[in-house]
Amino acid sequence: MNITKRQPVSVGEMITEEFLVPMALTQGQLAEAMGVSRKTVNELCTNRRAITADTALMLAAVFGNRADFWLNLQQRNELWKALNTPKRRARIEKAKPITA
Repeated sequence: MNITKRQPVSVGEMITEEFLVPMALTQGQLAEAMGVSRKTVNELCTNRRAITADTALMLAAVFGNRADFWLNLQQRNELWKALNTPKRRARIEKAKPITA
């Protein structure tokens, strides 16, 4: 699997640094625009909550981009973490192809 050594930009970092800060938005304003609680947005911004399909669609609607942008960002981070956590990587490497 071809995953870089450097951790990809997190969902929280993307929301905060590329959207909230440049647009001078607060987490509360984003929560209101998305129709979710401020706690939900805070958990997204601090990487304590993963992007779901519903969340990706809401973020896409609010920021005018595509849901797959958010889902791909989440997926890249999850793959990186799986391959860069020694215990998880060791478990993954035990998997072998099925031969006929």
